[in-house]
Amino acid sequence: SYAESDGSRSGTAVGRGRLSADAGALEDFQVLFRQAPKLSQGQHFGSRLVFDGKGHLFISLGENNQRPTAQDLDKLQGKVVRLAPDGSVPPDNPFVGKAGARPEIWSYGHRNPQGMALNPWTGALWEHEHGPRGGDEINLVQGGKNYGWPLATYGINYSGQPIPEAKGETLAGMEPPLYWWARSPAISGMAFYDADRFPAWRRSLFIGALADQDLIRLTLDGDRVVAEERLLGERKARIRDVRQGPDGYVYVLTDASPGELLRLAPAQTGG
Repeated sequence: SYAESDGSRSGTAVGRGRLSADAGALEDFQVLFRQAPKLSQGQHFGSRLVFDGKGHLFISLGENNQRPTAQDLDKLQGKVVRLAPDGSVPPDNPFVGKAGARPEIWSYGHRNPQGMALNPWTGALWEHEHGPRGGDEINLVQGGKNYGWPLATYGINYSGQPIPEAKGETLAGMEPPLYWWARSPAISGMAFYDADRFPAWRRSLFIGALADQDLIRLTLDGDRVVAEERLLGERKARIRDVRQGPDGYVYVLTDASPGELLRLAPAQTGG
């Protein structure tokens, strides 16, 4: 996924290609999806990609800093969309056949999603997004549901004033967040941990933090967050993405110059 410009405004696009034999280029690249309309002036693209193993591709889309569009079903801003891997729309998407609604939409009312992953022990789709000043949140994403932005939020405007459209922290008919932060860490990247290498980390959720320059570990009990831990200590870095490696270590990408790929283990293991 990438930001694509039409000369004046930009939007998220998603394409597919094959890695060449020498791993030096993408071959037969084709664009499968374009966010419409293009509204961004360089903000809130939000895109993360998740395959569910059942023939669907989920794409998270920011609202391009155009707050009301997250509630507009005729626009693809502030949405999670669900497609087939060839870019076609599955016939059982919740808004297929509904007048005035884009059939690609799976859920709506999102602000700027910066992490998305399938929970490997439940199969549920989890997503997190930046709030404004405060109100970063984690959501359990379900088809057809409204996640509130900008009508329901725990955050305020960067000016210190309320969000103009906001009517409360939670509203009837809108999904409350599973977990949220009163002061925004600027969360980015999301990975569930289910490897055997480090039993103390099993069934944890790892989330990077850009503003707080840390890696957050959330301990889960079912769909509840029961504890939060910060892991980097003095080794501060803006974390852009986090993944569980096939070797059972946790890998993070820093958002810096020069960027780094870090391999992490629990402190007591000496990693």
